[in-house]
Amino acid sequence: MSIDRIMREEARLVILKALADEPSETLNSSLLGEVLGTFGIYKPREWVHAELGWLAEMGAVTITDAGTVKIARLTETGHRHLRREMALPGVKRPSRPEG
Repeated sequence: MSIDRIMREEARLVILKALADEPSETLNSSLLGEVLGTFGIYKPREWVHAELGWLAEMGAVTITDAGTVKIARLTETGHRHLRREMALPGVKRPSRPEG
């Protein structure tokens, strides 16, 4: 497996988790880029937009354009992946809950 594929799968999981952590389950692509940076994934906004587009195609998020940023909102499919009720191909599986 290539490092690019590993990074993309990890980034997609980080994005879903970040959205789930927000009360509105919504963040813009600029803020998501900052979140990814805290996990050592430093990519330009265009890369983040491409990953959001991929997640939208998979049904994990919805996207709204807002000027130069995109607003992502978590969907039920995204929630189900995070709860390990289903596996989205191309998205890293979340760890099992401890306990």
